[in-house]
Amino acid sequence: MISEEVFTRELWQACEAHYSLHESLCLSLQDDCQINVNLLLLASELDRRGTGLNQSQWQMLIVEVAAWDERLIGPYRRLRQLAKNSLSEDEYRQMLDVELMMERKVQNLLLHRLNQLPTSQGEADNLMLLLAEFGLDIEVAAALIHQD
Repeated sequence: MISEEVFTRELWQACEAHYSLHESLCLSLQDDCQINVNLLLLASELDRRGTGLNQSQWQMLIVEVAAWDERLIGPYRRLRQLAKNSLSEDEYRQMLDVELMMERKVQNLLLHRLNQLPTSQGEADNLMLLLAEFGLDIEVAAALIHQD
């Protein structure tokens, strides 16, 4: 029997819409605190939906995403940033597109994991739990809290 997936690509569409409103904050937390943007957006969106993960689940997701960041995305991002002044606008855009493709792979990994995890319904503190893993208070990302 095949179970229906609770989390679909629609989750990332909602996250990407939220990202467009808070791009600079997300990138700042990524650059300054090494928090993956996909995880930030995911935590914020799960909070909006009232879907909770626990601390150990967040720790597992952080470890999995960090492996991708350390091996592939981080080095590629640094290469892209170093090459920026040596590339035409089209070449730079192509590098950004490759990086986005790798980010989508991480999103797919996260969707797969989320569909395997038990979640709780009701008030959720995902963003707070995620930030706590990096020693940060919710205030640093308060703008990411949905004000529906």
